[in-house]
Amino acid sequence: MFLLNILLAIAWSALSGQFGPIDLAFGFALGYLILWPFRHWLNGERYYTKVPMIIRFVVYVLWEIILANLNVAKAVLLTPKERLRPGIVALPLDIRSDAEITMLANLITLTPGTLSLDVSTDRRCLYVHAMEIGDPHEFRQSIKDGFERLVYEVFH
Repeated sequence: MFLLNILLAIAWSALSGQFGPIDLAFGFALGYLILWPFRHWLNGERYYTKVPMIIRFVVYVLWEIILANLNVAKAVLLTPKERLRPGIVALPLDIRSDAEITMLANLITLTPGTLSLDVSTDRRCLYVHAMEIGDPHEFRQSIKDGFERLVYEVFH
């Protein structure tokens, strides 16, 4: 289904004579709608549940990166160095595969103010350094309810 959707997006761009990112995105959305009635015959049910999930995932990650940038800027510009509370937190993992753990670690590292340091040898714990940790339990829970939950949804 994904390949058909990509082909429809390319066909749309070819017919319109425009191969810009906006045109390809519009062609992809149009192809998605065109393929919707045929999802049962093409065994595309899973595709139609994953695409909105991946879009939600990308929007969430971009939003978190924007918020983290604002928080880091605020901490650097407005908070005296003595009041910053950096720390390392052990994050117990519910995800298990290498791909899921790698994705989560990279998302944490991409977010300004946090850095994935290491994964335990049994792959049950990820060590994360944060520039500002108020309550360690709340910090862990925000990652588990946000990034880890979405990574799990995308991979399963």
